[in-house]
Amino acid sequence: MNERLQKFMASCGVASRRKCEKLIEEGRVTVNGIVITELGFKVDCNKDYVELDGKPIKMEERKVYIALNKPKGYITASSDNRGRKTVIDLLKLKERIFPIGRLDYETSGLLLITNDGEIFNKVMHPRQNVNKTYIALVEGIPTDTEINSLENGVDIGGYTTALAKASVENIEGKNARVKIVIHEGKKRQVRRMCRAIHHHVIELKRTSVGKINLGNLKEGEWRYLSNEEIDYLMNL
Repeated sequence: MNERLQKFMASCGVASRRKCEKLIEEGRVTVNGIVITELGFKVDCNKDYVELDGKPIKMEERKVYIALNKPKGYITASSDNRGRKTVIDLLKLKERIFPIGRLDYETSGLLLITNDGEIFNKVMHPRQNVNKTYIALVEGIPTDTEINSLENGVDIGGYTTALAKASVENIEGKNARVKIVIHEGKKRQVRRMCRAIHHHVIELKRTSVGKINLGNLKEGEWRYLSNEEIDYLMNL
């Protein structure tokens, strides 16, 4: 079976297809000993010998789909050249896995992790509009007008956010917990949205991605997705 090199690499659990494309363009991938930099190059999955940085790439026998409750103080990456703790350090699995999307260093909550590059593309593609739910503890108590601004779009620095859902869930002294549902994924978007209405985020947690919920997972804990959850991702 012939397929594009980057798709084959993603299917093998190397990384997302977009990341695999970057690896190819950087000249780090060889097919049968020849460096390939052409993104349209196709490989025979059963015959061709593919390497990344001199190490063979093989189809993963077992696909894994994981929900992790990411703690603060971990970066969302497979590895880090600065020696920081990564979310992959929490799982210690033999499969080569990678996170779907990102949560920043100080944000906790639901993070999906897999070795299936096709699932990554389904979740991350903008046309899917997969909702992500966050709970933000913010300084002060947002007014109805400010909440309405979050829902209708705010300028987060040269970009106006799309329609969203927002509500004050509960008040804690002089602060409030705000539920925000977005389908975009701009860098530190929720924090920037709250800053735009003049309410600094104290704590931030993601509680769901689409129909997959954090549930009762404690920080640092993880579980395999159910068959129903996997089917949901497959059919996005």
